[in-house]
Amino acid sequence: MKLLTIKDVILRIVAIIIMAEFLVMLVLRAVPHNASTFTEAVLDAAALAFLSTPAIYLWVIKPFVSARDDALARIRHLANVDPLTKLANRRLLMSHLEKALAGSIRHKDHGAVLLMDLDGFKAVNDRYGHPAGDALLVEVAQRLQGSVRTDDVVGRLGGDEFIVLLHRLGASEDEAREKALRVGEKLISIVAPTVNFEGQSLSVGVSVGIRIIGFEERDAEVVMADADTAMYSAKQRGGGCAAFFGS
Repeated sequence: MKLLTIKDVILRIVAIIIMAEFLVMLVLRAVPHNASTFTEAVLDAAALAFLSTPAIYLWVIKPFVSARDDALARIRHLANVDPLTKLANRRLLMSHLEKALAGSIRHKDHGAVLLMDLDGFKAVNDRYGHPAGDALLVEVAQRLQGSVRTDDVVGRLGGDEFIVLLHRLGASEDEAREKALRVGEKLISIVAPTVNFEGQSLSVGVSVGIRIIGFEERDAEVVMADADTAMYSAKQRGGGCAAFFGS
């Protein structure tokens, strides 16, 4: 919906008042009456208000407010979404992570942060150019989004780093680690197939760092940093694998 400008608002209000006043004057002149000038002015003003107020609301106020609300909603959405992949950005991810930390403490249910960095992405970017790199990132984002549960969160931190936030992995830490590892291995397998871009086959791998969310976690930044450390541990092992923080 188009956002009305100040000029649009003024022109519409003026047009409504002119049309309403024209109708009122026609009626007052067409209907015989012996009202005084004062009484006629009061009737004119009352009729003008009666006719113009609904029209101003429907043609000016309602579309203006609706367009403004739509614009604000789009702004809020863009502030929380990565513009390339349409995944959650770092700001939204941190908000989800803080809620996940609070939920794990309250419900005694483990979660996990899986931080991923693409292996070989720089080589693809350097050889085929940024459009190819962007196409690859978009495809990877779609694969990641389609491989997790609806209540889990997938996001992009920037560059070729992605995040998957897992909820409800169970009260047992061993069970949570097993489930998180299965997801990490699944993500590695779904990223591996080549991506076709303008006749070229683009291929990357992924290193995954896993940080289990326990019942005493409170600092989202620390959890993210730990997941990043685990991811670099996976890189040091040659990439294409998952590593837990602290192991």
